[in-house]
Order: sequence, then C-alpha cells, then structure tokens
Amino acid sequence: MDGVAEGLWELADLHEKNGEVAKSLKCLEAICQSTVSFLPVIEVKTRLRIATLLLKHSNNVNHAKSHLERSQLLLKSIPSCFELKCRAYSLLSQCYHLVGAVPSQKQLLNKGLELTESFGEGFSGKLWSCNFNSQLANALIIEGDYQGSVSALEQGYASASEMYYPELQMFFATSVLHVHLMQWEDGSLVEGAVSRCNDVWESIDPDRREQCVGLFFYNELLHIFYLLRICDYKNAGQHVDKLDAAMKTDLQKVQHARELTKELEIVNEGLSQADLPHRDRATLSSRRIQLEVEISNLIGSGFMGQEVLEPAYFGNVKRELGDKLELAPHPIDGEWLPKSAVYALVDLMVVIFGRPKGLFKDCAKRIQSGLNTIQAELVKYGITDGTSEGDLQHSAIWMSGVYLMILMQFLENKVAIELTRSEFVEAQEALLEMKSWFNRFPTILQACESIIEMLRGQYAHCVACYSEAAFHFVEASKLTESKSAQAMCEIYAAVSYICIGDADSYAKVLELIGPIYRTVDSFVGVREKTSALLAYGFLLMRQENLQEARIRLASGLQTTHTTIGNLQLVSQYLTVLGNLALALHDTGQAREILRSSLTLAKKLYDIPTQIWVLSNLTALYEQVDEKANETANREYEKKKVDELQKRLSKAHASAHHHELIKKAKFQVRRPNETDIKRAMAGPSMKVDLDIPESVGLSSSAPRPSSRLMDVDIGRRVTRRA
Repeated sequence: MDGVAEGLWELADLHEKNGEVAKSLKCLEAICQSTVSFLPVIEVKTRLRIATLLLKHSNNVNHAKSHLERSQLLLKSIPSCFELKCRAYSLLSQCYHLVGAVPSQKQLLNKGLELTESFGEGFSGKLWSCNFNSQLANALIIEGDYQGSVSALEQGYASASEMYYPELQMFFATSVLHVHLMQWEDGSLVEGAVSRCNDVWESIDPDRREQCVGLFFYNELLHIFYLLRICDYKNAGQHVDKLDAAMKTDLQKVQHARELTKELEIVNEGLSQADLPHRDRATLSSRRIQLEVEISNLIGSGFMGQEVLEPAYFGNVKRELGDKLELAPHPIDGEWLPKSAVYALVDLMVVIFGRPKGLFKDCAKRIQSGLNTIQAELVKYGITDGTSEGDLQHSAIWMSGVYLMILMQFLENKVAIELTRSEFVEAQEALLEMKSWFNRFPTILQACESIIEMLRGQYAHCVACYSEAAFHFVEASKLTESKSAQAMCEIYAAVSYICIGDADSYAKVLELIGPIYRTVDSFVGVREKTSALLAYGFLLMRQENLQEARIRLASGLQTTHTTIGNLQLVSQYLTVLGNLALALHDTGQAREILRSSLTLAKKLYDIPTQIWVLSNLTALYEQVDEKANETANREYEKKKVDELQKRLSKAHASAHHHELIKKAKFQVRRPNETDIKRAMAGPSMKVDLDIPESVGLSSSAPRPSSRLMDVDIGRRVTRRA
C-alpha cells in the first residue's frame, strides 16, 4: 500500500503544478477515504498535504482544520515522528488564528512547546520552538497580553542565539520592537529594543544581509515609526530615502526575474518535445540551469519550486513571482505583510515626509500609485464596489483590514494636500471617499472615525466655517483614546475658537489649551508642544499681550525649525511673528520675517497664508511710506483674494459642502449583530495607524488611531487676524 500512496502523492503534485487543484485534492482524499487502511503515518502526511492545499488555494479553513485535527488524533498513537507532529501543530495553530479561535491556538502552541522541550534538543527542535513562540506571541498580542508576547519573543530570541543564527535573532529582535512600539509604556524599553535591532543587524554578514530583504524593510519601517513618534524627522527621513531606493532596486530585480521566468517557460516547453535532437536538448538543458541560477540569485531559492508543508500565504491570494518578503527561515516562514502592502507603506512614508515640504507633485503620484496598488489587492480579497464587511470571508478580514487602513491614510494625506493648496472641491471628494469606505466597513475601520471628524474640522476651518470646525475637532477628540490625538484635536479646536474672536470663544480656548500647555512635556516628542505654543502665542497676540506672545512663539519656532522641519508649521509661525513684529513697530524684523513667510507660503501653494502675509506687508509699506511697494503689494493681494474667493464660492456651492460642515457625525450603516461578531473576531479592526500591524503581530483592543501624519495646526487661521 505504500507504493499506492506514493503514486497518488506524485499524481497530486503533478496536478497541482498544472494548476488543477481540485484533481490534486481528489487524489489525496482517495487515500483518506480508502476502505483499505493505510499506515497512520501515511494518512497523517496526506492530511497535512490536503490542509496545505486548502490553505493555499481556497478559503476553506474549516475543512483544513478538520484534517489537521484528525491528524492530531492519529499522531497521539505514534511515539516518534517529531517533525510531523510539529508541522501538524504549526498548521493547526495557523488555522485557529484564521478562524479567530485564540484560546485553542494558545493551548495548542503550549503543547507544541512542551513537545520541543521533551524531544527537540537539537537544531530542528530549537527551530520549531522558535516557530511556536512566534505564533504564541501573536496570539497573546491579540488578547492584549503585551508582557506575555514579549516573553514568548524573548524565548525565541534566546533559542536563535543558542543556534548562533543572527537572521533569526533579527526576526525576534524586530518583533520585540514592534510590540514595544504598540504598547509604548516605557520609552527606555523602546529605545533599548531599537538599539538591539541595530546591533543584531550589524552582526549579520554584509553578503547575507543583502538576502534579508524582508527583514530590511521590516526593520527600517519600524525605525521610521519610532522616529516619527519621538519627532526625530531628520533621521526618519534618511530611513525613508533608504527604503525608497531599496524598493526601486527590488522592483527592477523582480521585473528582470519575471522576464527570465518567461524565457524559462519557453525553454521547458522546448525540452518537453520528445523528438528534440540531442545537441538542442543539451543546449536547452544548459540554458535552463543557467536561468534557474539567475532567477534564484535575483529572488531567492524559495521560489524555485521547493515545497514545504507550511503554506506561504492564506486567504485565496496566490502570490506572483518574488511577491513575498520573508522575515525568517523555514519552519517559521514568516512575513510581516505582502510585498504590495510593504511597498504601499513605503509610498505612504514618502508622502508623509514630502507633504510638509510642499512636494505635492511627487506626493500626488505616490498617493495614486498606493491607491491603485491597494485597490487591486482588495479585489483579491473579494472587495469590489458593492462589498461590505459582512460579505467578507473570515480568513480575509485581517489582511483586507490592513489594506483598508493604509488606503484611508493615503486619502487622509490627499485631503491634507488639497486643503493646503486650497483645492477645496478635490478635498471634498477625497473626504467623501473616506466616508464611503467607513460606511461600508465601520467595524474594521472604527479607528478612522476620529480621523474623518478631524478632517471635517480641517475642511470647515479652511472654508472659514470656524464654529463648525471647532465642533468637529471636539467630536474627533472624543472618538479617540490616544492622548496625543486628543491633544492635537483640542489644539485645532482652540485655533478655530480664536478665529471666531469673541470673549466666549477665548474662554473656550483657555479651557482647551490650558491643560495641554501645563502637561505638554509629558508627551512623547515635541509635536504637541510646538502646536500648543503656536496656538497659545496666537491667543496672547489677539489679546494684545504682545511681549509674552513673542516669547512663546519664538520658543515654538526654534523647536519647530530644529526638530520637526515642517515648512508648513514654520510658515505659520513666521506669519504670526511677522504680524507681531509689525504690531510692535519693529518694521525691520517684520519685513525680514514676512518675506520669508511669503516664500514658504508660495512654495506650499498656500493662498490664505499668502493673503495674510501680503496684507501685513501692505501695512508695513504704508508705515514706512514705500508707496510703490504698497501699491504693487495691494494689487497682488487683491489678485490672490479674488482667486481664493472663487475657490471658496465653488466649495460653498457644492452639494457636499453642508454635509461636510454640518454639526453632526456622519450617519453610517451599522452592521447587524452577526456581521459585528464576524468582523470583531478578526484582528484587522484593531490596527493602530501609528504602527501598521503585521501578519505576525496584531494589536490587542479596538482603539482609535493616533495616526502617522498630522494635518498641521490652524493653517488657515491667520488670514482673519
């Protein structure tokens, strides 16, 4: 009977290679359903193979789980078979993960770890221990057990260290950093995790480092998230440049590999001819070997047909050639995100760093590129125009949620850019698209509700609807648990109240700004501090406390310039300080500051700020009796005012204007109870946009996002000052 089983296995392999998965499964099912009994080991191997095929090529996770649970029962009666038992544990754990059965997954993984402690003292045993600890860390994170997750990852790191396996050490070091970034209870722990990642990466031989493309992207992106959090934008920008260059290089490699693969297919087709002359066959055989080596060098040997029992992907999304960024070797076979998602994140990072510098043309290209990539991937998960979260396969919820979150961040940046450029109608369209996605996936995109409200506030503020803007900013602060996001929304609301300009509004400003200002040094980084100083200084100026305002604003400008490097925020500081210098009759300083501010406002296509600067320059020229400059400046100011008024009129005339500024949250279609349970069972809704989560590590509890990017404080306020 062994020969029969081997024959059916080979036939199943042949059908799979030909893309006939159903026939392959029938061959394997024949062994399990046979009236003649096969040896338990043969049946176990067959069921593992069936489960792998189902996970690779279908959404039928439950069917795969049934085969694996049957394998578990069979393996109990077999005293040896360490590798088979470990493979069964690993695959079944992944099934439990996909169906959201976290308690069962944890119980199973602990049994796997007990097995490795009892029988797995060698290299293989330590590798399987790493596998189980990696999956256990993920399961613990889903339940919010950060400390337990770090403990499991540290166990994996220790095993990797005992094996003197630096690439595997790097996998666990970056995973620990990932968890600390999500939790962030102790800044020194995060800093220590970053430092260890740097040390381990440097310990890997440079030649081997080039083969660790997945680890490189994972490590670099985690470093960027860390540096963004502490507001070290200068160093973060250097990491973004490295990632962008690496992405372009890898894209070229993959394209070349695809071209070689097409040639390889032609060569194989030629070799399949039975009557091929010996000399031609020898030539083609030599070329085939050469092509296989070249392809392997470009994208790694794992793509040259080497089969392992662990599935390389889940949820009916078959990857193209070279479309996997592996983080760890077999049997971990880990990846963070599919390559398309990682590359979309790189585009997003380029946008986040390019937008405050006014590089809008490049940002627009990257945003469109990212949106196209993500929407193409969403189709693979069954998300088309009419799909909502209740329609999703359970196994597709997590990864589609990651793509949806990244998509929303692209749209968020698009809204910010269009508002900066006073393209209000385009901003409306992008914001309404965000609303549409949120309406269809309200549970998965729960974290985005606060962001949408914040952007509605930004839109309202930009079109001079300050009362409505303040309302939406306050609502946005209520919808997030992130103290940083709450502070930023309250600062935005304060600026809108300052623009209203009456006594009641000023009282509300102090209520909002006061608590933030008193605790501003407790925030990680200086983003909240610089924004609070600008708002507080602006308030003091409006209250004619000019000297105190100058002190606050000068301090904020210095921090902004040296640390954040955000041209938009610098422009706002300079505009307010220029107005302040003019009010203090310091015309020399006012002239210098206002000219610098105008240069930046032009670079950013920021028409309202240009108008406000021009009005101050007109007043300055009038003070110093420069009639020619005053006349020319006044004419240019009128031109810009007319241009802005046309854009505002177009925005106000839009059918969507009142919907966006209305003092009420958007009414969305809430899913029914069944849909909610299905969506919440998947971890995608728990993705924190500060750290776009991984396949290996998903966040613990539904909490609104604190966002990777900011829409800068009160960029439209100064034109009314």
